[in-house]
Amino acid sequence: MQPAHHPLPRQIAWLIAAGLAVLAGAVPEAEVRAATPQPRAITPRGELPATERATIDLFERARGSVVHISTSRRVVDFWTRNVLSIPRGTGSGFIWDEQPNIVTNYHVIAGAAEARVRLNDGREYPASLVGASPAHDIAVLRIKVPSNRPPPLPLGSSHDLRVGQRVFAIGNPFGLDWSLSTGIVSALDRSLANDSGSIEHLIQTDAAINPGNSGGPLLDSAGRLIGMNTAIFSPSGANAGVGFAVPADTVNRVVPELIAYGKYRRPELGIAMDEGITGALSEKLGVEGVPVLRVTPRSPAAAAGLLAARVDGEGNFVPGDFIVAIEGRPVTTVAKLLARLDDFTPGDKVKLTILRDGRRLTLEVQLTAG
Repeated sequence: MQPAHHPLPRQIAWLIAAGLAVLAGAVPEAEVRAATPQPRAITPRGELPATERATIDLFERARGSVVHISTSRRVVDFWTRNVLSIPRGTGSGFIWDEQPNIVTNYHVIAGAAEARVRLNDGREYPASLVGASPAHDIAVLRIKVPSNRPPPLPLGSSHDLRVGQRVFAIGNPFGLDWSLSTGIVSALDRSLANDSGSIEHLIQTDAAINPGNSGGPLLDSAGRLIGMNTAIFSPSGANAGVGFAVPADTVNRVVPELIAYGKYRRPELGIAMDEGITGALSEKLGVEGVPVLRVTPRSPAAAAGLLAARVDGEGNFVPGDFIVAIEGRPVTTVAKLLARLDDFTPGDKVKLTILRDGRRLTLEVQLTAG
């Protein structure tokens, strides 16, 4: 039985025949080349514009200071009772100092048993927790790098940011290492609720921030750290044009405390407050402010003469002072009052505007460490 004959496609057959003809000298080689499909010629583009070169340079300078963080948690196998380590999540971080200490979001490492840090050059090290402030969504990790330590990011400021200013976010969205996205500052002084209350003074940006970007740096056009990417506003969990970053001024105030003490010592007045009671009393009495429910003995509030609420001899609740402003900036909720205090450090003297028996008074209070 003869094998089935499958004719070659006409173009391939022609090329084979042409090749044999070239070898035999019957067809010039130039004619064969002219008949072979050729890719289009590339048009030279010339030099990159200055803006693009600046962006490329910024990324190349900063990427070595950005790290990838992976976390794991421990579980007990039901059958064997063995303790297993399973992946929990990933995030980003950046080099803070020569130690090196690494700054990231608290929610990146919250609930994790272990964390590992991978540098831009591929080296990977186990990390230890130095300190954390859930209220600011900031955590500090530390790794031991024997040689060739990555440089810290240059530090900028956030109090002088302007809406419309160009910004750059570097991180590991969806596990895609060292990605760059750009945008502008779209709003300032935003607040965002979290498990510890709310984070205040956030930078809002339209730079693409996605899962995995958390803890990565937000840079200005000079390559300076102006914020730490912390969250996105999106029902789907993907970037929808609104991202938030903890401002660099907050990071620069909180991180040294975490490195020195392992926790953030919040500036305090020495008073007791309650959000629910604040809302109820404000509505009942028509006062926008935070009522002082209790004054701690020998506290700054006691030294300044703040009066707390009390119960009279007949069992009636008698309101005390209402704090309505700090350094001239109004406070209407406990969260706003704490945010205003957070702009200062323990030992600073601040002026409180209070409402006492319908009269406005100004008291000076020296803050203490909480």
